[in-house]
Amino acid sequence: MPGGRLTQQERQQIALGLADSLPYAEIARRLERPTSTITREVMRNGGPTAYRADLAHRATERRAHRRRPASSRGAESVPQPHGRDAEAVREYEELLTTILMQSGLPKMMARVMACLYTTDAGSLTASELAQRLQVSPPSISKAIAFLEGLELVRRERDERRRERYIVDNDLWYQSMIRSARDNDRFVEVARQGAGVLGAGTPAAARLESAARFLDFVSESLIRAAEQAREVLYTKAETTSGDTTEPRSDR
Repeated sequence: MPGGRLTQQERQQIALGLADSLPYAEIARRLERPTSTITREVMRNGGPTAYRADLAHRATERRAHRRRPASSRGAESVPQPHGRDAEAVREYEELLTTILMQSGLPKMMARVMACLYTTDAGSLTASELAQRLQVSPPSISKAIAFLEGLELVRRERDERRRERYIVDNDLWYQSMIRSARDNDRFVEVARQGAGVLGAGTPAAARLESAARFLDFVSESLIRAAEQAREVLYTKAETTSGDTTEPRSDR
């Protein structure tokens, strides 16, 4: 299976595959590349509708040229714990960033999320994020404000009174609940519209159908989120507590 960087010819094949509306997995199969490689390539270079092989190839060459002097500095300033392969971690962060972008996050916000999730502590200060991502502090501030609005990140002050930005298990629960509440607001407005447009009319029926669907989904989503929070997080806390008790007995 081929390895290393994509060639210009491979990028042309990617562009042709996108023009034919082929899924990433099929393009990857034809090139004998991982699907994640194709996904990352396309999302980093304009997405499926704007991807151009020549522009993508030049952009990659520019990034590689800029990265050479910066990569050694980054390796010194952010050493990898637990014997991790620094290059493998970097590639995984790029993949996670790509997946988060596909879910709807803008690129900078996705990079911040990926950085936080691949940090053992699960929290970083603004200056630490700026250093790791090699971006300006205002870019970090804007990204954090956006992520806080979606309840995907929270902040707290540490013992040195510095603000730290945190990702943890409860944030996914809060995000699911927020999504359900957003659905509830649409359900209310849709049913209001059905009344305005007149019962039995096609437009009213369409809105009522959407309202019923989202009402059902929201109820199921909240129930599943609460059940997962209780079962998964409580189990993790109990297991952690069980491992400490025998040591205190001895």
